[in-house]
Amino acid sequence: MSETGKSIADSRLTISALMGPQDANTQGNVHGGIIMKMADEAGALVAMRHARTQVVTVVVDSMTFVEPIYVGDLVHCNAELTYVGRTSMEVRVEVAAENPLNGTLRITNVAYLVYVALDSHGSPTSVPHLIFGTPAEEARAQEARERQQLRKRQQRH
Repeated sequence: MSETGKSIADSRLTISALMGPQDANTQGNVHGGIIMKMADEAGALVAMRHARTQVVTVVVDSMTFVEPIYVGDLVHCNAELTYVGRTSMEVRVEVAAENPLNGTLRITNVAYLVYVALDSHGSPTSVPHLIFGTPAEEARAQEARERQQLRKRQQRH
């Protein structure tokens, strides 16, 4: 880690939870809201670890559920930064469902969430820049910059 920036690995994390009947509908499918909450918590923790301050969620890009998640699945939300602006941070959250009995793992969805760092008065505050360690991280950052530009264009309309 440099004095003015932090690597993606410095804040990357995974949160996991076993899905129970309280998380599902009568067919045993986990409610999307449960997964969205987990993804937001993982994303916010990554942003807080990077900024070392409170953050607020400002954008949740579309979250498409490719595969259902069932009661008994162990859900993992793997989160890492993809982009850092002056006060905002984009986090990629990959959601995977694991059957703990046979070890199969399915990627159920990927979401991009944007957070803004807040100072002690609740105003936006600057964050450390992001240091990329691999070409894949740099490629994801370029895609994130394009998403951020699209978000800004959509705000103007």
